[in-house]
Amino acid sequence: MTGDTTGVRKFYLDVLPVIDVRHVTMKTHILSPNPCAHWLMAGLLALGTRAWSADSPTLKDTFKDHFLVGTAINRNITTGTGFRRSPEQVKQDVALVKAQFNQLVAENEMKWAPLHPQPGADGYDFRAADAFVSFGLSNNMYLVGHTLVWHAQTPDWVFAGTNPPPPGVTNVAPRPFADTNAPGTNRFGRGRFGRGFGGFGGFGRYTGPRASREELLQRMRDHIHTVVGRYKGKIKVWDVVNEALADNGTNILRNSLWLEIIGPDFIAKAFEYAHEADPNAVLRYNDYGLENPAKCRKLVTLVKSLQAQKIPVHAIGSQAHLNVAVTFETMDQELAELATLGLPIHITELDVNSAQGGQRSFGADIADNAATTQGGLVSDADRKLAEAYAGLFRAFLKHDKSVEMVTFWGANDANSWRGNGKPLLFDGNSQPKPAFDAVIAEAKKMATAK
Repeated sequence: MTGDTTGVRKFYLDVLPVIDVRHVTMKTHILSPNPCAHWLMAGLLALGTRAWSADSPTLKDTFKDHFLVGTAINRNITTGTGFRRSPEQVKQDVALVKAQFNQLVAENEMKWAPLHPQPGADGYDFRAADAFVSFGLSNNMYLVGHTLVWHAQTPDWVFAGTNPPPPGVTNVAPRPFADTNAPGTNRFGRGRFGRGFGGFGGFGRYTGPRASREELLQRMRDHIHTVVGRYKGKIKVWDVVNEALADNGTNILRNSLWLEIIGPDFIAKAFEYAHEADPNAVLRYNDYGLENPAKCRKLVTLVKSLQAQKIPVHAIGSQAHLNVAVTFETMDQELAELATLGLPIHITELDVNSAQGGQRSFGADIADNAATTQGGLVSDADRKLAEAYAGLFRAFLKHDKSVEMVTFWGANDANSWRGNGKPLLFDGNSQPKPAFDAVIAEAKKMATAK
């Protein structure tokens, strides 16, 4: 037993602390390779997660000497209005964000469709994005903008023109625009965008008459200059191009309208325009599935090509939408491969699915995919989630000379686009789960080893 002024007695198992359940209503439990430790932890897990308090460790302080720890937030955090969240729950969410994180990214507010739904200089709606920036700056957060160029959630008007589509593509007019920020009680709430965002050029592919290369480049440049310029000096990092890589096959790039109309240099142009708009911003390429060695090699090939052209790519974003099958070795291999580029690595959208449901679909939009489930995970699922996160953070810490930022895609399970999978470190009531303790333990183990 250790000397402890909090009145909570601690015992040690494999040199990792377990809080005595007789003194608190919720438990801290740390993974150990010792089978007995796993048996004891399983018993603790069955009793539930422990309560978080102001005296508990925080992610931002625990990893302050290694990397920033951030989260994606949605409009319920920045405006105080929630989707499926009561005012008291929103208050808890905000308190959790402020206590645990030192970096923020807007999960949806800066994507093209909600930010620039109508053509022209008068077609912007900055209300939600401005609220995000104001919230972040007022709380001394490091801000990331997501995203400037993406094949999804881009309005049809961006690609529309007078040139006929290729043979075999049905010629249809652009779909009607949606006023995504129309007045009403649900203006910043869940469901304004509709599942899939297909109603205004989201994940549904535009098939009508197309813009020319020159027209689309001009629209891209105008959009990037306007958005990046508006937040110059405030947003420090931009996801300039998102998910341009092909998932399968030998092609490097996915078949998108950006690629078909402009050509493969659309990526280089986007980075050049962003650098023009804010020469001091860190410009990032962001993609998912990089734990797949073949896709990771595609990213390395792409970025090396951009580097050879002296295109201003400053960081690599690995989304890391994972499941509990992920191992330390998998992430270690990915980070080692990415490190060969000599650029900072950012883990940008981290979550780990720990139950059926909540699988990755076309895009990680919290507000559209949020689902609050009843009850708690069985202890085995909590254990597997904790083991997965422990391995991931062990890899992040091993590569902390390259890894500069780790961002969770949501602060707690209730605000997760994979809510059914309960993929985060905090439950729907903003209380820490065993995975949180496992992550903190990895930092302590590294500190002890030095």
